[in-house]
Amino acid sequence: MSRFPRHLALLTLSILAGCSAVPPRDDSGHFVERDLFMDGATHRYQVFVPSQAAGGRHPPVILFLHGSGERGNDSAKPVAVGIGTYVRAHLTDFPAIVVFPQAPEGSEWSGASAQLAFGTLDAASREFHGDPKRTYLTGLSMGGYGTWELALLQPGRFAALVPISGAIRPPSDERALFVTPVANESDPFAALANRLRTMPIWIFHGAKDDVVPLDDDRRTTAALKAVGSGVRYTELPGANHNAWDPAYSMPDLWTWLFAQHR
Repeated sequence: MSRFPRHLALLTLSILAGCSAVPPRDDSGHFVERDLFMDGATHRYQVFVPSQAAGGRHPPVILFLHGSGERGNDSAKPVAVGIGTYVRAHLTDFPAIVVFPQAPEGSEWSGASAQLAFGTLDAASREFHGDPKRTYLTGLSMGGYGTWELALLQPGRFAALVPISGAIRPPSDERALFVTPVANESDPFAALANRLRTMPIWIFHGAKDDVVPLDDDRRTTAALKAVGSGVRYTELPGANHNAWDPAYSMPDLWTWLFAQHR
């Protein structure tokens, strides 16, 4: 060892250090739990990490925003619904990193919770080498509202949006749930459409939804089309509020989504 050239020793150490910085990628995709410290609190979240074979060296990244029933700080509830259910059935072949932040109890996907979501997305994308040009945003119910919220806050961040069972305005007079960046606009639909007119968007809503009325998504779609957007809108005739299970089960959705690049 004493005769081993010093420059080769340093080169070997640098190579080993670089290799150790790359997270291991299993033959099958798997979920991992992580912590994000923000504003004096520790927030737990989960990340689905695809296999090397399915995702490649720099997989696409999906930020998933859950609904109101999954709020808390256990990290478990967000992965038990929506895209999490679909991914669990496709562990070996799902090609994307999926980030599952969790909004605290009593919060919406705005303000500090929106920044929490961005923080988890940043951390997971760095750790697992996600592709910044193929970063997507989707959410259901409250997370459908959140999809519009986060897209308006950072419109250059995402390559495509998939809001499901969401809206822009409050679903009823009793619910303080709305998209804050356009809340004070005289025509929030037109305001959103003008800001996101070049964004690839596919909206889903159940035709029988009795929780978040579908008229809001119809008006959003019309406003987007009026400014030349290529928005897609799918109204599922047999679905009530849960339009996410049939939406995420559509092969065409994934073909379309992963074809979008920023």
